[in-house]
Amino acid sequence: METTGRIRVLVVDDHPIVRVGIAAIINAQPDMTTVAQTGTAEEAIQLFEKHQPDITLMDLRLPRMSGVDAIRSIRMRHAKACFVVLTTYEGDEDIYQALEAGARAYVIKGMPHEALTDALRRVHGGGRFLPPPVSRALASRTPDSDLSSREREVLCLLTRGKTNKEIAAELGITVATVKCHVSVILMRLQSADRTQAVVTALQRGLVHL
Repeated sequence: METTGRIRVLVVDDHPIVRVGIAAIINAQPDMTTVAQTGTAEEAIQLFEKHQPDITLMDLRLPRMSGVDAIRSIRMRHAKACFVVLTTYEGDEDIYQALEAGARAYVIKGMPHEALTDALRRVHGGGRFLPPPVSRALASRTPDSDLSSREREVLCLLTRGKTNKEIAAELGITVATVKCHVSVILMRLQSADRTQAVVTALQRGLVHL
């Protein structure tokens, strides 16, 4: 099949049926074609090197290595690589991290398929695509809510129901240090207690179950 002039897309999603459906939508467009597809970030990196697609369509939730990490890894070697994120995650932190990594469009899987094809065309033309729900979520993100890598580790353990003593043991730090991290987390997430902090973190995409 002649593909000259078509937008060449690499599809990355860990659900095979979803992957096939996405590829079918893309291949049904007269100006697009799927060059390869995979369900892991590691293979996505290899396939990018092999096919050099115009756009990589990336899910965020992948086994072992995340979509955001895959975007960062590819862009370290290919700074001009273009990415469109297609995911179920709607939290402001998910969106922020994906855009910071280098994604130029962010599409939620529940949106009409026209949003996906519009995003691919927009990005291929040098633009960006952030539909209204995504823009609103991103605008709601408070600039002082950034957590350090250690605070994120503590937050992840809080989400798993760990006590301060258990967190201290797992991270090799003192209970007093854990309490300090927890206080900062509560302040930055504007939460009254640990439970509220966990709920907020899950809603925003700071952590995932």
